[in-house]
Amino acid sequence: MPDLDFPHPHCIQVQACQQDIDDLGHVNNAVYVRWITDCAWSHSNALGVDMQVYRQLDRAMAMTRHEIDYLAPALAGDMLEVATWIREYDERLTMARRFQIVRPVDGVTLLRARTTFACIELSSGKARRMPPEFKTAYGRAFGEQSAG
Repeated sequence: MPDLDFPHPHCIQVQACQQDIDDLGHVNNAVYVRWITDCAWSHSNALGVDMQVYRQLDRAMAMTRHEIDYLAPALAGDMLEVATWIREYDERLTMARRFQIVRPVDGVTLLRARTTFACIELSSGKARRMPPEFKTAYGRAFGEQSAG
């Protein structure tokens, strides 16, 4: 496993495909956003908070802000590890994930990001307090990923 910024990550693997490559010859910035979004969803699903639960509760964790540092390019064919951690959690309305994308073959970190989420009511789009199911699932992950 490559050197990661924090212990106990949730990880997915992705491969940079030819359609991910832009005119500069490397993975387009928008693709990285898709990958960190996919990683966040994978983690939520693993915690038992999937789209079906969101619909049942009429609540969702919506992305409100991305801060991304692009550190090195990914090229077509690169196998990458996308890691996430819940590093901030107010137990009411917001949480923030950190992300790191690493190329395991050489251990190079290609990206670091921080994404903020707010709990919203799906039917209105308005900010609402997290339901107990979110507090339990995301709170458990926050505790595990903040330890160590």
